[in-house]
Amino acid sequence: MSFFGETRLKPSSGRAHRAQRLFSLGEQPGNEEDLAGRPFVGPAGRILNDALDKAGLDRSKVYVTNVVKHFKFIRRGKRRIHDKPRSSEINTCRPWLDAEIDRLRAEIIVCLGATSAQTLLGKDFRVSVQRGEWIESDLAPKVIATVHPSSLLRIDDEEKRHQETAKFIEDIKKRQNNCPIKDETSARVSTRMPKKS
Repeated sequence: MSFFGETRLKPSSGRAHRAQRLFSLGEQPGNEEDLAGRPFVGPAGRILNDALDKAGLDRSKVYVTNVVKHFKFIRRGKRRIHDKPRSSEINTCRPWLDAEIDRLRAEIIVCLGATSAQTLLGKDFRVSVQRGEWIESDLAPKVIATVHPSSLLRIDDEEKRHQETAKFIEDIKKRQNNCPIKDETSARVSTRMPKKS
């Protein structure tokens, strides 16, 4: 298992320019992302790219990053298998994520999967219940959550996978249809680290 250890390769953070107003947030880098040092360049990234394309969005205009910046994994022979990050590991990376949110000042944040949604919206948030709903937040004018694209890769039934992929694309399209990105910079309250209890 590795977290900030010798076996992880590169921290993977997003890259942005001022035109990017959509912020997509995943859980952590995968094996290919760790090798490249860039987020969402593996199989899940290809699904995300396809969804963005079908929603009429240019990937280069979308800031894509992860809650945790290093690949946590379990070794099985030569393979490195994804391992879910602990809350302590998420908290370690939270200042980095907060800095990304503050710097970009995105109009819309799309949380991909439960880890990113619960990190930003609270541990009681359930993607299965609140998926596709616009959430009021001081992190951005609009926040929405959907499934992580990697979850689609784990669906064995082809018809079911096709249906769930179509739902994922529709979630991404909601950004385009209901909350269009403006060219001007949006006003937003800066996010802060949650107070420790």
